[in-house]
Amino acid sequence: MERVIENFLEYVTIDTQSSEESSSTPSTAKQHDLAVVLERQLREMGAEEITYDKEHCYVYATVPASAGYEQAPVLGFIAHMDTSPAVTGTGVKPRIVESYDGKDLVLHQEKQIIMKVSDFPELTSYQGKRLIVTDGTTILGADDKAGVAEIMAMAEYLLQHKEIPHGRIRIGFTPDEEIGAGADYFDVKLFGADYAYTVDGGRLGELEYENFNAAGAKVKVHGRSVHPGEAKDKMRNAILMAQEFQAMLPVFENPMYTCGYEGFYHLDQLHGTVEEAVAEYIIRDHDREKFERKKETFIRIGEYLNRKYGEGTFVIELKDSYYNMKEIIEKHMHLVENVTAAMEELGIEPVVVPIRGGTDGARLSFMGLPCPNLCTGGQNFHGRFEYACADDMEIIVKLLVRIVEKYGKK
Repeated sequence: MERVIENFLEYVTIDTQSSEESSSTPSTAKQHDLAVVLERQLREMGAEEITYDKEHCYVYATVPASAGYEQAPVLGFIAHMDTSPAVTGTGVKPRIVESYDGKDLVLHQEKQIIMKVSDFPELTSYQGKRLIVTDGTTILGADDKAGVAEIMAMAEYLLQHKEIPHGRIRIGFTPDEEIGAGADYFDVKLFGADYAYTVDGGRLGELEYENFNAAGAKVKVHGRSVHPGEAKDKMRNAILMAQEFQAMLPVFENPMYTCGYEGFYHLDQLHGTVEEAVAEYIIRDHDREKFERKKETFIRIGEYLNRKYGEGTFVIELKDSYYNMKEIIEKHMHLVENVTAAMEELGIEPVVVPIRGGTDGARLSFMGLPCPNLCTGGQNFHGRFEYACADDMEIIVKLLVRIVEKYGKK
């Protein structure tokens, strides 16, 4: 278990950012750099059935069942190797803040990059603990290299302590989760687990088995460009018409104003000219019926504006991304109950919360592998103020081992 921090500090220095602009799999070749390291370490620790999908950048391995426990359920643990494209992952310089004092944390003195308690009040709960941070110029990569390091530490511990009763354990590391493609080429049949957990959550104690239903929407607006001096009753400004579309969406169903189970419409990109504009949205809601109504709202607005400006002025493209895994997990609530019991035994307060996003586990659940999400001990993902608590990461390794024991039945 003591290897978890050592491994994490190594993993985060390997740049594995995925790219939304790429059409290849993996979206960036550099994700293989971490996959190669993980394959080597798995072989060195004595894992079995190691498969490195060199075409798509997936790594699978097995911790064999304890003697006499070969018939126990096969349990899987999954984490993703890529990091968010939001902030650069090149040249990550991690450091451990020993016994954090609960005050503003200077990440970069010269550039005056300071993580302020006023901005991140949850920092005070980490007073006296070890925090892993960067110099504020890059992402840390705790999402999800903390999960990768914890699974690897768990695997090594189980291989060294064969007296711990457990069934066959399967491990999987995926690429491109941050761009929604982590499960695209995941081989559920090869993985061969009855159930699994993604280790891709936040603070210690978080357990998630609900996530958004998600769709992407693209609104294409066809305008008409005319010289501004002669534009009266002739010009149709596609940019302004795209803004009109946005203005017809419910104002408060916006991520800036929502939390918990509240869904939203999020304008992610708007670009174009008078002649043509494109607005790209994401649509989210935990409730399936509300989710479907949100998509219908897009269609109705488009139809109204086409009646106003002419058929074909607005072209709406909708594509579902993933669904709320609660539909699947509710049929296998032992996956939740065993985790909460394991947490309580270790003195961890369970915090069951809905994911305001999605994980590989959401898609895998609908691919036949029920897969809730576990905490990693990281915070402030996708930004330069990302950090991880080293003490909590060590506890999470113990939690993974305890969960394994829960499924250790002959």
